[in-house]
Amino acid sequence: MNNNDILRRLRYTFEFGDSKMIAVFGLGNLKVTREQISDWLKKEEDASYKECSDLQMAIFLNGLIIEKRGKKKGSPPEPEDKLTNNIIFTKLKIALNLKAEDVLDIMDLAGFRISKHELSAFFRKPDNRHYRVCQDQILRNFLKGMQLKYRQKDREVSEKEDIYKGKKIDNKNDQGDARQVKNTSEVKPIKFKYKSVEEIQKNKEK
Repeated sequence: MNNNDILRRLRYTFEFGDSKMIAVFGLGNLKVTREQISDWLKKEEDASYKECSDLQMAIFLNGLIIEKRGKKKGSPPEPEDKLTNNIIFTKLKIALNLKAEDVLDIMDLAGFRISKHELSAFFRKPDNRHYRVCQDQILRNFLKGMQLKYRQKDREVSEKEDIYKGKKIDNKNDQGDARQVKNTSEVKPIKFKYKSVEEIQKNKEK
């Protein structure tokens, strides 16, 4: 999938404003500007559109993991230069502290069903014989399900539709579930380790 599209979907799902987006990149140790955020979120046909690189996307996802799960001791993991749908899927699963059953439930919200066995193949190492490439369709449906689960307005609409259909609503794993995500309403000041992607790449070469 296109990194810019994924970034737009995640911003929409979690209702992140520009300041929060900047803070999440900061948690991944990269300082970005409001203008950069704006250019990444624009449509491709816009003259100001800028491509979000794999490295920048990896930094954002690493920051999202810290934002949702809290910071661990030591430095954040080094961002990948090359991303795949499998890596993105895995990072989102970690960020939201999801078990296999949780992921399947989210996929089901999007009207897409796969088996637990099929799902586990996406999270294996590429050299594992059971590894399976995560196609765009899989990741796209997961992101759609995430939107229905975590975005307040869309979740309310989805629940009303389920009630109309006579389904029982289970809110135990909603956005407020402390097991899955921590409260993200407050953003603490960030000390940036890097001011550009170039600095990160130079550090990798050392």
